[in-house]
Amino acid sequence: MISDTTRSVIFGCAGLTLSEAEEEFFTKTDPLGFILFARNCDTPPQVRALVRSLRKCIGRADAPVLIDQEGGRVQRLNPPHWRAAPPASAFAAMAVVDLDRAVIAARMNMRLIAAELYDLGITVNCAPVLDLPIAGADPIIGNRAAGASPAMATVLGRAACEGLFAGGVAPIMKHIPGHGRALVDSHLELPVVNASRSELAASDYVPFRDIRASEWAMTAHVVYPAIDAAAPATTSKTVIEGIIRTEIGFDGVLVSDDLSMKALQGSFAERTQQALEAGCDIVLHCSGEMAEMTEVANAATPISNDTKRRLIRAAARVDIPSEIDRDATLNHLNVLMDPRGVTPASPANSTQGGA
Repeated sequence: MISDTTRSVIFGCAGLTLSEAEEEFFTKTDPLGFILFARNCDTPPQVRALVRSLRKCIGRADAPVLIDQEGGRVQRLNPPHWRAAPPASAFAAMAVVDLDRAVIAARMNMRLIAAELYDLGITVNCAPVLDLPIAGADPIIGNRAAGASPAMATVLGRAACEGLFAGGVAPIMKHIPGHGRALVDSHLELPVVNASRSELAASDYVPFRDIRASEWAMTAHVVYPAIDAAAPATTSKTVIEGIIRTEIGFDGVLVSDDLSMKALQGSFAERTQQALEAGCDIVLHCSGEMAEMTEVANAATPISNDTKRRLIRAAARVDIPSEIDRDATLNHLNVLMDPRGVTPASPANSTQGGA
């Protein structure tokens, strides 16, 4: 159970097992939860043990444990122990010729991913990507996007969320209020999107608004000069209160993208303080680097009552999953995807931080 001292932060860790220093740090700082990367995942028994160790440190068996398991080039669990899931673009391509089949396939794909995650004790997946890529944009979003149009992203993004919920895993829609127009990668530098407020409202916001009941969302480290020329969404009270909370109408758990990304400026204490003061419920720090985590923990405030309310409501949305026949479900998915030449693509390991 969240205590009065639980901090508004989700941390990564360095390796396959926790060091004594990490155990002591997490016990002392009591973060809300944790996020795993490929560096933390070797075999199913090892991941289960790591997840148990993380939760044991903070004494909460229900602490959120996150991962980026989108499929395609962004998935942290990889063969031979886990399936090479297709990228979101495979379902978008299918939707052009058969929308109904694509919706079923997108839902089924995420139901299979949820089964893998739930088996490991992972309860939150940083997917789907609802950003709308445009021609000439940086490829960091690219084939990760649920769809190229607001309508397609909404329909396929909702199907992905349904598959995760049914499998006992909460989805995080990202990157609100929209990263698809960015001309640079926010892992490396700060993107500036010069679209007008009306353009953004008519396009980029639409999938987030339509799927706002998904209960979790991740911010974009992107500046929108038409809204706030001084700060990216993650640290902009104007964007979070005026756009995300009011215009889009999202009242779920809002987590920052990774504080370590180079789009953000200032010390880690400053980044943490700015994001929380702007209105993020939780900050995300992924690298597992102890000096950085210490700075973030010292600046992170206790979980607020509004955040507790949002977390409780989000937890209530997740189903206790029924058993599925994974082999039969995968065979069905392959049949759905094969007839028109849309086949799963093997992912490359992504080593970038954040989501």
